[in-house]
Amino acid sequence: MKRAFIFLCVGFFIVNFSAAQSSNIRFTIIPDILRPGDPVTVAVDSPAKNVTLLSGGKQRAKSAFFIVPAEDQKPAFMAAIITIPSLVDPGPATLRIELESGAIRDVSISIEPREFRSETIRLSPAMSAIVSDPDPQKTDEAKLLWSILGYSGNEIYHSGPFAMPITSTRRTSIFGTRRVYQYPDGKRTTSVHEGVDFGAPAGTPVFSCGAGKVALARPRIVTGNTIIIEHAPAVYALYYHLERIDVKEGDLIETGTQIGAVGSTGFSTGPHLHWEIRVSGENTDPDEFAKRPVLDKDLLLSRINK
Repeated sequence: MKRAFIFLCVGFFIVNFSAAQSSNIRFTIIPDILRPGDPVTVAVDSPAKNVTLLSGGKQRAKSAFFIVPAEDQKPAFMAAIITIPSLVDPGPATLRIELESGAIRDVSISIEPREFRSETIRLSPAMSAIVSDPDPQKTDEAKLLWSILGYSGNEIYHSGPFAMPITSTRRTSIFGTRRVYQYPDGKRTTSVHEGVDFGAPAGTPVFSCGAGKVALARPRIVTGNTIIIEHAPAVYALYYHLERIDVKEGDLIETGTQIGAVGSTGFSTGPHLHWEIRVSGENTDPDEFAKRPVLDKDLLLSRINK
């Protein structure tokens, strides 16, 4: 049988995988219970390209595989991290694994029900103008943001659980909250809160939730003083509305590095930190990566090799 190989130089090591047919690839998916908003890790023992979430006959999310290098006598494997969007309906769905060989492996999954809170926010004229008034600068800032969040590199800066980015435990809004914005002119719009808001006094220190590379550190019209940190391929943490920024783009930082301070810049009703996690551009529940590792290498390998 003809064989194909992927080669990757990692330091002084050469990693190679033998391609396998879709019928006999070994794979695993964690966690075992999947809900809207949850991050999902897929690992395979063969060269793979992408994993796609299909639900209701539509593509809901897609992420690229990356190589997890061999270390401590443990073999290399490939992994992809994908998010079940918070707006996906519960029920049957499919994770489609596309191999480098072109073979496809469809894995049937079940998405469990999950309830989200709702809230109404009344906007002042100034806040209404921030989100409603057209501005070329907002368009340029959005393009830059999505160019960053859409990039999937190969560096694994952080693989353990995320730490909380602030000492305050008071949450003024949680992930997935269904919001209704009430404008001064009576208009109403809806949105989904894409992160966690921590209420704290202005100037309260803000820390990096994990090791990583600063991908963006600058003011933006809507999100105020903003920091984005890359932690793993296609996995980014976002920090909004800061009073100040203490890092610069390109910095390599460790878990717990002070990166800024709580503020109320941009589209904000008061001092707070908005903390958000994005996976391949899709917002995911930050608390899930605080409960379990971003990339649980030992668990994934043990399940692949069963």
